[in-house]
Amino acid sequence: MISKLLPITGWIKEYKSKDLKSDFVAGVTLAAYGIPVSLAYATLAGLPPQFGIYGYLLGGIFYAFLGTSKRLAIGPTSAISLLIGTTIATMANGDVQRWSEIASLTALVFAVMAIIAYILKLSGIINFISETVLVGFKAGVAITIGMTQLPKLFGVEGGGNNFLERIMVLFRQIPDLNSTVFIFGIVAIILLIIGEKLAPGRPIAILIVVLSIALVSTTSLKYSGFKTVGVIPTGLPEFHMPSVMIRDVDGVLLLAMACFLLSYIESVSAGRTLAQKNGYVIDPRQELLALGIANAAVAFGQGYPVAGGLSQSAVNDTAGAKSPLSLLFCSVTIAVCLLFLTGHLQNLPTVILASIVLVAIRGLFDLKEMKYLYKRDKQEFCVAMIALLGVLIWGILTGVLLVAMFTLLLLLKAASKPNVAFLGRVPGTKLYTDLERHPDNEKIENILIVRIESSIYYFNAEYIKEKIWEKIYSEPHSLKTVILDLNSSPRVDIAGTRFLKNLFFDLDTKNITLKIAEARSEVRDRLRAENLEFFMGHISRSVSVDDLVVRASESEIKS
Repeated sequence: MISKLLPITGWIKEYKSKDLKSDFVAGVTLAAYGIPVSLAYATLAGLPPQFGIYGYLLGGIFYAFLGTSKRLAIGPTSAISLLIGTTIATMANGDVQRWSEIASLTALVFAVMAIIAYILKLSGIINFISETVLVGFKAGVAITIGMTQLPKLFGVEGGGNNFLERIMVLFRQIPDLNSTVFIFGIVAIILLIIGEKLAPGRPIAILIVVLSIALVSTTSLKYSGFKTVGVIPTGLPEFHMPSVMIRDVDGVLLLAMACFLLSYIESVSAGRTLAQKNGYVIDPRQELLALGIANAAVAFGQGYPVAGGLSQSAVNDTAGAKSPLSLLFCSVTIAVCLLFLTGHLQNLPTVILASIVLVAIRGLFDLKEMKYLYKRDKQEFCVAMIALLGVLIWGILTGVLLVAMFTLLLLLKAASKPNVAFLGRVPGTKLYTDLERHPDNEKIENILIVRIESSIYYFNAEYIKEKIWEKIYSEPHSLKTVILDLNSSPRVDIAGTRFLKNLFFDLDTKNITLKIAEARSEVRDRLRAENLEFFMGHISRSVSVDDLVVRASESEIKS
C-alpha cells in the first residue's frame, strides 16, 4: 500500500549507484533548461518571472516522490501559462498582487480537483479527449501564444484582448519596429534552433541567456531600447495560503478545471510516450495524486499550475535521467540559483524570453499531422479545425471547455447512431458478414440477420429500431425470421431490453419470429430478468447465427 501511494519507496530500493551520476547530470541540465523557460512562461502568464522558477522547484520535488514516470519533468507549460495570463487579466483588474494570489488559488483548486479525481478513480477522463481534437487545440494555442510574443520580438508595445485585435494592433505598430531588438531576437531564435539540431537535449537556452545578459550589461546595447526582466527577489519562495478565496473570484473554478484537464492530458501523454520508449508503464490514476500534491505545494509556494510537458521531459530523458531522482537534483540546482544568482538576471532582455517561447511552441503546431488528417479523413480534419478556431476566436479558456464539450458531443453522436449491419453468408462457410461491404455474400431467403455493433442503451435504442424496421419494410412479404446477432453488444440497459421485448411482440403480430444469437453473459442476464426467455425460448451464448439459420430453414421446410 505504501509503495502504491509513494512510488519512490519502490524504485529507490532497486536504485543502482552507477545511475547517480546520470541523474545528477540530467538534473543540472534540466535546471539549466528550465530556468530560462520558466522565466519566459511566467511572463506569458502575466506573473513576476520568479513564479515560473518556483513551479519547477516545488513541482519537481513532490512529483519525484509520488509520480510513476521515471523521466517526466514537472513545471510550467506554455498552454497553461497562456491560459493563466489571459484569464486572470479580467479577474485581477490590473492588481499584480491579486493576480499572483489568484494564480496560486487556481493551483490549489486544481490540486483539490486532482485529488478528488484520484479518490473517485477518474483517470479514464484522459481517454475522452481525442488526438484529433488535441491537434487542432494545440495549433490554436501555438498561434495565440505566438501573437502574444511577436510584439516583444518587434520591440513594440502590442495590445488587444483577443487574437484578431492583437493582429490589428501589431500591424499598426510595425512602423515603430525596433530593428536592434528585432535582430537580437531573430539571432537568438536561429541559435536556439541550430542548438536543438546540433545538440538536442542540451541547455542551449541558458547559454543564450548568459550571453544576452553580458551583451546588454557591458555594451551600448543597453541604450537601444531593450526591456529587461528587472530585479528578481533572492531566496526561496515563502510558503502561505493564497490570500483570496474561491468565493471572491468569479470564474476561478472553470479556470482550475481547464488547467486540470490540460495538465493531466499533457502529463499522461508525455509520461506514456517516455514510458513506451524506455520499457516501463505508468499508472494514470497515481498521476492524478502526484499532480494534485505537486500543485498543492506550488500553490502554497507562490506558484501557478504546473504539468509534465513533453519538451522539458525530453530534455530530462536525453540528458540521461534514469529515475525521478533527477528532478530532486534539478530542484536543488534551482534553489542554489535562487539563493545566489538572481542578481545576474535583472538585465535579461525580455526579447530573449519571447524568442525562447517562440521556439518552444513550434512543437505544438503539428503541420504534418494536419496534412495527414486532411488527406485521410476530411471529417477528422474539420474536427481539428473547429478546435483550432475555437481557441483563436473565443480564447484559450473557452477553447479548452469547447474542446471537452465537443469531444463529448462526438462520443454521444457515435454512440447514439451505432452501425446496424445486415448480414449474409460468406459462400462455402458458416460465417456471416455485412452484405453492404460484401455484396457477393449469400442472402438467406426469408431470413433477416442483424448485427448491432454497440451496446444497446436508452439513447440509441430508437435509432436501432428505426434501422431494423426500415430494412424489414424493404424486404419481401415472405420474411419469416429475424435473427439478432448480439455478439458485438457487450451491454444492454433496461430501455434496450424493453426495446427488444417490444420488437419481439411487434414482429409476432406480423408472423415473424425473433431469435437472438451469441448474446454475452451480462446481456443474457438482463434479458432473462425481463423474462424474454419465456417468449423467445432459451438464449444461449453457444448458439451461433448459423445454428439459428439452419433451424429456421428446417422449420420452414417442415411447415
